Amino acid sequence: MSQSKPSIVIVPGACALPELYDPVTTRIASQGYEIHTVRLPSVGPSDGPLPEPGTMYDDAAAIAREIERLVEQGKEVVVVAHSYGGTPASQSIQGLIKREGSKDAGGVVRLAYMTAVVPPEGRSTADVLGSLPMDISVDDQGWMSLVDTAAFAATAFSDMPLDEGKTWARQFTHHSAASLANTLTHAGYKNVPVAYLLCTDDLVISPDVQQKMIDTVASESGREADVTRIPTGHVPVASAPELVVDWILKIVGWEEK
Repeated sequence: MSQSKPSIVIVPGACALPELYDPVTTRIASQGYEIHTVRLPSVGPSDGPLPEPGTMYDDAAAIAREIERLVEQGKEVVVVAHSYGGTPASQSIQGLIKREGSKDAGGVVRLAYMTAVVPPEGRSTADVLGSLPMDISVDDQGWMSLVDTAAFAATAFSDMPLDEGKTWARQFTHHSAASLANTLTHAGYKNVPVAYLLCTDDLVISPDVQQKMIDTVASESGREADVTRIPTGHVPVASAPELVVDWILKIVGWEEK
């Protein structure tokens, strides 16, 4: 185990910019941890012209670059993925895992999924989730956007007052349709310990579907995930950041023992 604090890499969900996770990252940084949130190429900018939509593989490459930067500094890394981010996070850690007995100091030591998608190899986010419980439009360039912010808020932020949820929902932007259809070719969860934060009141990825993700980890890796359950909706970083912080600190604490 490490004698120093592991670094933490946050992987956002669909349509989510890094700022969404600030209520959690600022609290964790105040505890002396190095923590970074990846800007996913599959997520469009909040304003200005839209570039070519990124793929899930582009996202995985962006995550891998952030991990590599930390590993080159000899850091142990815990990757925390939310929602869609579970797919590129799983894809990204190929060749970056810390091997037991290795002379190399750095590497990924744990994957942590927060009500996240965990496909089997050969399957995509869309395969696992099926249809989404919200209205989405797709433009000619392949960017998805939310049709009804209020309806999205009522679903994704179901554990918050509607007006507050709408404020959070306005932070969400465009997302690449192609990224949801890209299939997982490397199931990183087969090779590292896994933690899963199951949100029992989630209306986007239901508890039953989350449990299927947990079962996928067990069946594909031969190891059980460490599961924590909290009574929140789909975006606990907004509605219950203190619970997410406690969960992440518990996970990284395991690596410091």
